[in-house]
Amino acid sequence: MTHSQTTAASRWKEQWLTRYYFTRAGFSAVWVATALTVGQQSASIAATLLIIYPAWDAAANFVDASRNGGLGNNRTQAINVAVSSVMTLAVVFALTMSMNWVLAAFGLWAIFSGVLQLGTAIRRWRTSGGQWAMVLSGGQSAVAGIFFIAQARLPEPPSIANIAGYAGLGAFYFLVSAVWRSVSQMRRKTA
Repeated sequence: MTHSQTTAASRWKEQWLTRYYFTRAGFSAVWVATALTVGQQSASIAATLLIIYPAWDAAANFVDASRNGGLGNNRTQAINVAVSSVMTLAVVFALTMSMNWVLAAFGLWAIFSGVLQLGTAIRRWRTSGGQWAMVLSGGQSAVAGIFFIAQARLPEPPSIANIAGYAGLGAFYFLVSAVWRSVSQMRRKTA
């Protein structure tokens, strides 16, 4: 591979990750807006949104890992695909029980997926910019999971709004990372 081919491949990878982060931020923002509007008015829409959220995370991690060397080279994302897929099924089951069960399931998922996101960000730290925001996001996700589990034990039933705040912070961190990367890429072009 020539130097120009290596440079082009590296540039494509950088642009892909930036677009990926913007996409993740956009999806989460739309999810939050839908959850806080129609999701609070309709139990069936709320249930659908609650199932879609971890399923989307599984799909997004799968695509990102596939574009960056495959699941075998991205073990934290491969595990995250599995965890998010299993938690999608757990949410389906929890919906048949109560919203407290759903919140507990989201709590477990937030802990595992947060730690795995943290691991992915640390692995990418040297090669990809904006990972400090992903480190914060992963760590905060794990902490939020602990709070979800504690809230799930309270007698009053939670709502989708409890999870919307968590998703909103996730959208914020992905947006910060995407903007950080975009600005860094523009600066490199002009330098």
